[in-house]
Amino acid sequence: MYSGASNWVQGVDTAFAVIFGISFFFLFSITGLMIFFIIKYNRKRHPKATQVKDNNKLEIVWTVIPILIVLLMFYYGTIAFLPQRHAPKNAFTITAVAKMWQWSFEYPNGVETNELTLPLNKAVVIKLKSLDVIHSLYIPSFRIKEDVVPGKNNFMWFIPEQLGSYDILCAEYCGLRHSYMESRIHILTQPDFNKWYSNAPKKKVEPEGLVIIKKNACNGCHSLDGSKLVSVSFKGLFGKKETVLTDGVERQVIVNDEYIRESILDPNKDVVKGYNKGIMKSYKGVVNDADITKIIDFLKSIEAK
Repeated sequence: MYSGASNWVQGVDTAFAVIFGISFFFLFSITGLMIFFIIKYNRKRHPKATQVKDNNKLEIVWTVIPILIVLLMFYYGTIAFLPQRHAPKNAFTITAVAKMWQWSFEYPNGVETNELTLPLNKAVVIKLKSLDVIHSLYIPSFRIKEDVVPGKNNFMWFIPEQLGSYDILCAEYCGLRHSYMESRIHILTQPDFNKWYSNAPKKKVEPEGLVIIKKNACNGCHSLDGSKLVSVSFKGLFGKKETVLTDGVERQVIVNDEYIRESILDPNKDVVKGYNKGIMKSYKGVVNDADITKIIDFLKSIEAK
């Protein structure tokens, strides 16, 4: 009996084997024919070129056979793909949230984790949500991948069939730290999963300012941990002295309430030296004064730590 990490492994592997086998066969057969014709119809053997007449039977054969081969590949691809779009109604449902550059998984009981834990032999539906750009949730060992598109409802479903831990990757280039956007999926027996599910920590209530920052994908360019991304890190930013370029002239500023507010509404006025102008758009009309105040309060709080 065929065994795989999920219920999709057999169908996907079969489709791959068929397509790969056909490609492999034609690679060597066509290459072999080319070498054969080069030798047989060498100029030394046939110094005078002769016209080859039409062959209707041959024309029909090399038209019909490729059509049949393409239909065969289409058949195996279709029977592997179509069931993936019809999830069972009684499946355990989880939401996967993608953001630059991290996965998070939200469970029905309020648990939120950065790694996915699931029970063995139970159908699971994962609703896909992006907070910023296009991502793609890819579980190689399960032979399943789906795009996570902002503003679009999408999902994937599968049945884990083997205990163990497996990689989760992002298969859509999503920016500077795309290659770091990885996680793990852990498959447990039902009793072990029930125990984990009951004791797993519930989702923490985040500061309002951080929620606004994530909602507008600010943390895609400004890190929260001090690492350098597209722009300055938010960690330790408030109260810091920065060298900025104002109309091409260098000057020193203190990052305070006024500077942060102006940077959100007119980001290209005072650009921190070493970073490019024009990358950040104005958030005027996107975030209101109350939201900006909450962002400033959050930046003050992480500065105090």
